[in-house]
Amino acid sequence: MDDKIKTLIEGLNEDLSYEYAAVITYTYNASTISGLSRPILKDFFEAEAQDELKHARYLSEKIAALGGKPLVKPAEVKQAEDVRTMLENAIAEEGATIERYVKRIDQAEAAGQYGLKVELEDMLADESNHKEEMQRLLQDPRLS
Repeated sequence: MDDKIKTLIEGLNEDLSYEYAAVITYTYNASTISGLSRPILKDFFEAEAQDELKHARYLSEKIAALGGKPLVKPAEVKQAEDVRTMLENAIAEEGATIERYVKRIDQAEAAGQYGLKVELEDMLADESNHKEEMQRLLQDPRLS
């Protein structure tokens, strides 16, 4: 296997572990959120979990197509007990995911995986939108 592909697969597996963790985190947040924010944020977190699951499925399929073996362990899952911390943790994780995808896009292009590059750019846009939406939610003065 080409070294560039091997490095790419390793990176994609790292990304996959974080997507798994995001699915778990958002599912946890949706089920444990309480108070006045619950009616809105429960649905929001459930939708985020579905988006991250879609990313995980794509990454898993691509890793296998490239000749790798998709990981099945999530990265560390942070459990928050209040809405502000849930959003702050999610914003930080989305930011880290954006950084990983920027790196992975470069690796995909270097390995000649142009279709993957385009898909990663779309996923990066999703993550950027998630982060921006949560930053706006965090501006709610009731969360101070």
